[in-house]
Amino acid sequence: MAQKSDPNYKIIAENRRARYDYAIEYDLECGIMLMGSEVKSLRVGQANIAESYATVEDGELWLVNSYIAPYKQAKTFGHEERRRRKLLASRRELARLWAATAKEGMTLVPLVMYFNHRGLVKMKIAVAKGKKLADKRATEAKRDWDKQKRRLLKEHG
Repeated sequence: MAQKSDPNYKIIAENRRARYDYAIEYDLECGIMLMGSEVKSLRVGQANIAESYATVEDGELWLVNSYIAPYKQAKTFGHEERRRRKLLASRRELARLWAATAKEGMTLVPLVMYFNHRGLVKMKIAVAKGKKLADKRATEAKRDWDKQKRRLLKEHG
């Protein structure tokens, strides 16, 4: 990913709950095919990827159930808010993703949608396995302990 100080770099939508609900194995960056009105709506920052997921079908990678708000100025050439959008990845990455989902029972979870340093919309997809309730509790306990440890170190020097 580009530097956060880069003027073109901008996070559009982030799935903050994904790291809580899933144990992430690895992630990859891919492009996304969008219509013009969708890009303009994203520039305003109106998107949500919290309930969305990715799937490999017929050798193609698809983003399902992501929300991009309609762009008001695009009257006749608008877009559907929750349509399936094609994600762009290499054949090798597609084969690896297909193997992970079909054989190993993993899930493809979108983590973040952003404009890269060149102003193109990119998406970071994670290959993840769902956490059980006990795993979620352990993660939360570890996070609380780390926070408490930082606070104690800050107070006592």
